[in-house]
Amino acid sequence: MSTFSCNGFTALLTEYRSGDQEAGKQLAVVVYQELRRLAQYYLQRERPDHTLQATALVHEAYVRLFSDGVCAWRDRAHFFNVAAQQMRRLLLDHARAAQAEKRYGGKLKVSLEVLTGVAEDRDEDLIALDDALGRFEALYPRASRIVELRFFAGLTEKEAAGALEISTATLKRDWDFARAWLYRQISGAAASHSV
Repeated sequence: MSTFSCNGFTALLTEYRSGDQEAGKQLAVVVYQELRRLAQYYLQRERPDHTLQATALVHEAYVRLFSDGVCAWRDRAHFFNVAAQQMRRLLLDHARAAQAEKRYGGKLKVSLEVLTGVAEDRDEDLIALDDALGRFEALYPRASRIVELRFFAGLTEKEAAGALEISTATLKRDWDFARAWLYRQISGAAASHSV
């Protein structure tokens, strides 16, 4: 996690919203650094020949986060929630484009390592995970946020619990439940596509 404190981030955000342009410049630097850290965290788990570079991911996420010119985040925790969702969407867009290019003919390759970051072909795995996560989110929204913060934003258990304002014990229970539920969903999808 960045050394920039939660209070410092929130203070900059408050100052920027009250019209302090210097605080806005500082906030932009901090946001860029946080996005860079998130992108590096996620892409380090990708295969070496992955075509999406961290810089491109950061720039696109930055544009999406600032597209309306207003920082809609309440605080640093809210920023991480929004940033994780944007990174997820960007990575999925990239994965879907790559998959469309390959034209697998309906075959779906899913590995169980998708939840631990060791999958060989992450594009298909990421799409399968997103499909399962969409279903999961409809049933268990808080646990779905945990997956986004842990898997897509790379937060530790303690950081994710703080971002969601829940206890670490609750987060651990939800995280274990989410991984088991998603594992069953993805395993079932892989089995039905291999027949």
